[in-house]
Amino acid sequence: MSYPITSQPQGMQQGYAASSSQWSSEVMDCCEDMGICLCGAFVPCILACNVAKDFGECCCLPCLPGTLVAMRTGMRERYGIPGSICNDCVCLAFCGPCTLCQMAREMQRRKC
Repeated sequence: MSYPITSQPQGMQQGYAASSSQWSSEVMDCCEDMGICLCGAFVPCILACNVAKDFGECCCLPCLPGTLVAMRTGMRERYGIPGSICNDCVCLAFCGPCTLCQMAREMQRRKC
């Protein structure tokens, strides 16, 4: 005799808490951390590599096209920050160094 299935087994989901939060600083708050600001203004490639490393990715990741957008989107997903891929793309296209500084500040604050 077979019994009807009344519930589906649920798989384990890995990931991060989906609680909603906000960026810890705005895109234009560059002067909030002068070390990050100066690094983002004069050597953004090094800052991007540090952000990738702090995010848990290979430090060479920012050398590939489009990966900063993917990393910002992943950061929003990980920390439950509202936004869209379109917004991420526009921020990086028009305010690239400032957006990179925002991402670095976010990683620095979430690391502690």
